[in-house]
Amino acid sequence: MDIMTFIVEKALILVPALIVIGQLLKNIPSVPDWIIPVFLLLPGVIGTMGIIGWTMEGAVQGVLVTGAAVYGNQIWKQVVNKSDET
Repeated sequence: MDIMTFIVEKALILVPALIVIGQLLKNIPSVPDWIIPVFLLLPGVIGTMGIIGWTMEGAVQGVLVTGAAVYGNQIWKQVVNKSDET
């Protein structure tokens, strides 16, 4: 099952935006890695609700968008790191 099938199309633009914000946060030495996904939840939910509406569905879509960004980033890292090992 693909998480992207659950995200409304209008909100997909936020996935790469959140990945960029996450990378910017990663480059700040005082920001611990574990807080980055938690921090991304705020702009993910607010951004999605701004796009599709200030409803519970908008909030859930924001969580899914944030999850897709964090999950996508982790998959990318795992694939790149795995290919570097071989």
